[in-house]
Amino acid sequence: MSLVAGSYERFIWGFKLKTLKHSTQTLTLSPIFSFPSHLSPIKSVAVAGSVAVSGGSDDTIKIYDLSTSSEVGSLNDPTATVTSLVLFTDHSLSSFPRNLFSAYDDGNISFYDADPFVHLKTMKIHKKGVNDMAVHPSGKLALTVGRDSCLGMVNLVRGRRSFFCRLGKEASIVEFDCGGEKFFMGTDEKISVHEAEDAKLITELESKKRVLCIASGMNGLLYTGGEDRTVTAWDTVSGKVAYCIDDAHSARVKGIVVLSKIEGSSEDEPFLVASASSDGIIRVWDVRMANKSKPTPLAEANTKSRLTCLAGSSIGSMKKRFGGSSDSSKQKDTTTEE
Repeated sequence: MSLVAGSYERFIWGFKLKTLKHSTQTLTLSPIFSFPSHLSPIKSVAVAGSVAVSGGSDDTIKIYDLSTSSEVGSLNDPTATVTSLVLFTDHSLSSFPRNLFSAYDDGNISFYDADPFVHLKTMKIHKKGVNDMAVHPSGKLALTVGRDSCLGMVNLVRGRRSFFCRLGKEASIVEFDCGGEKFFMGTDEKISVHEAEDAKLITELESKKRVLCIASGMNGLLYTGGEDRTVTAWDTVSGKVAYCIDDAHSARVKGIVVLSKIEGSSEDEPFLVASASSDGIIRVWDVRMANKSKPTPLAEANTKSRLTCLAGSSIGSMKKRFGGSSDSSKQKDTTTEE
């Protein structure tokens, strides 16, 4: 498993989550790389398999190969500060991402073919900057929320905006659930839960302080973090708190990742959640211990920087897919046949 974090100081940090003797009780976050990849603060990161990308306020997207712990290229097509990045993977075909989607501070979004990384299209969605973007698990549509207090829906098959509406208040976060049946929008202290089919409001989750990051989990759970320094798991069916890790960090939580189960584990469901704070600390939690008075993180790393975002992925069986390798060409043939 890998975790990638971006920082205000332009540095990107990569860690590998390792187990000792296949014991899920003994974990360590081992650093795999750290370097100043951007000319200005990093705003967003995304990970899929052995691929990671980062976007910053220098109007650039950087690409990394986690299997070699190296930067392999950059994309200079962004039209403004990169505010959101999504790597879409069709797991039925390959572990390598099929597309990269990026959103910008000028209201545009871009589509890329991820094998290789080729720019396909840039289109205007919002009158002001895009705050966040989410791609449906099918890869056929995306949702965006912007500083113009609007929600946009994009048909990714036809490459055009298919729906647009004004919200009562500016939303800063949007995310689909794991099955794509619901989506979530974050507005200050509130998270609204909607039906994905018709955007019908199901319920609202209200935190004590502003929510800065969310991550969808299994069994209808939604994890949130923010200015309350707490990692909270919400039951999106009842709208109530399932459990929480109070004072998970000493500063606001800037990123949450729900990690898939560790290879060799006998558990059927994921139980690991990683969180990153603006004080530079990344922690991995066993959420089964959340009901204890003072749960202890299973692993921890201190980057000593102001972290702005976090992404993660399981890369245990991933193969290198960069450059002109024979493995890359084989995958291209499979995609073309589809």
